[in-house]
Amino acid sequence: MRNNTKLFGGGFDLAGKEARLQEIETAVSAPDAWSDQAKITPLLKEKRRLEEEIAEYRELERTFSDMREWLVFADEGEEEALVSLNEQAEALHTVLENTEMAILLADETDHMDAIVDIHPGAGGTEAQDWAAMLERMYFRYADRKKYKVEILDYLPGEEAGTKSITFRVQGANAYGFLKGEKGIHRLIRISPFDSSGRRHTSFASVDVLPDASEDINIVIKEDDLRIDVFRASGAGGQHVNKTESAVRITHIPTGIVVQCQNEKSQHSNKESAMRILKARLYEHERSIRDAAKQADYAGKDLISFGSQIRTYTMQPYRLVKDHRTNSEMGDVDAVLDGELDQFVREYLLYAHEQKNKG
Repeated sequence: MRNNTKLFGGGFDLAGKEARLQEIETAVSAPDAWSDQAKITPLLKEKRRLEEEIAEYRELERTFSDMREWLVFADEGEEEALVSLNEQAEALHTVLENTEMAILLADETDHMDAIVDIHPGAGGTEAQDWAAMLERMYFRYADRKKYKVEILDYLPGEEAGTKSITFRVQGANAYGFLKGEKGIHRLIRISPFDSSGRRHTSFASVDVLPDASEDINIVIKEDDLRIDVFRASGAGGQHVNKTESAVRITHIPTGIVVQCQNEKSQHSNKESAMRILKARLYEHERSIRDAAKQADYAGKDLISFGSQIRTYTMQPYRLVKDHRTNSEMGDVDAVLDGELDQFVREYLLYAHEQKNKG
């Protein structure tokens, strides 16, 4: 069994979690608790999460206790004890990793859903195809995690790929697991769009926001908004929208602009745009409080060389490397098929260590 003791720098506040769970159980048991769905929904989500984390910790205690008992028999040379001890060691390793995740996902936003935004860099069709590959990678990752994905806005490329896409990922700890994907992603490959078979380098920007609309009360004044409607663009032909259903919302005090054109209904597009705006405003406020996060956010402006967080090399060799954690995987196809657990875990450990240093 690997030694993961050093990974638990933050500790597990069992007493605090049990006290908070008791508070929530009292609140949801009140006679009028279920009359306000907007208020009780986030409480029920938090209750379920706390119950799972406490159960994991109790399982960790039980497994560790069982191991100590089998160690006594193993010392006496019983072969059956050695077999059981090995099984318990494997079980303990699994529970340790689950408990570790509960510790690493301790930020106030980690348990929220995520809003993911992908934009290709310069390079036309080549970059747009790379953006579509990233889109598929995250969709497959969400499928592996049994998350629900909802497309909020989508603009296809003229020839192939994706000009831009914004989607919501719903599931336990969705933002916590995906937040490390925020940044510039670089692809090196022989371009399928180059008849000369030359190697190309493409870039795409990935932004990840916590979907705070249900968990945090964000007040947006109508007077602070400028709402424009326009015809949704598309690939052409029958896909071009004939009505002004697309919506663009500008938050005047901050200058934040969001738009949605994926739905045929102007009302649906406005709802999606407001959801994205709330997420961006929440992240904006957090970035003001956190200078490091603000610097990181500004660093995404340049989608080019030297600013990437991860490189996916398909030629002349095959390797995916995260430049923050130095984590590497040689199976590029598996990564692009959504196998991101190694990179997600290594980033969470890296972020935890950086936070403790600060």
